[in-house]
Amino acid sequence: METGLRKRSSGELIPRRIIDRFDCNFNGTPVLSWRLDTAVSINPYLESRFRASQAGELKMMWIDEAGDRLEAIEIIETI
Repeated sequence: METGLRKRSSGELIPRRIIDRFDCNFNGTPVLSWRLDTAVSINPYLESRFRASQAGELKMMWIDEAGDRLEAIEIIETI
């Protein structure tokens, strides 16, 4: 995340780029949705727990204010 206030060694401002939203789904069902604000740390730490009653796919998405997405998928197997 960049605030838009930091400068490169050349003196040029680094453009603002802030994560706006975090969504987490398990087998397509929302588990967690978090809207971030500009007052959040540059490297925010989020911890959440849930109990999976079946095997499936946990999909996490970080979305920045420009709409760019980063996705991570974790397969949860049966116990």
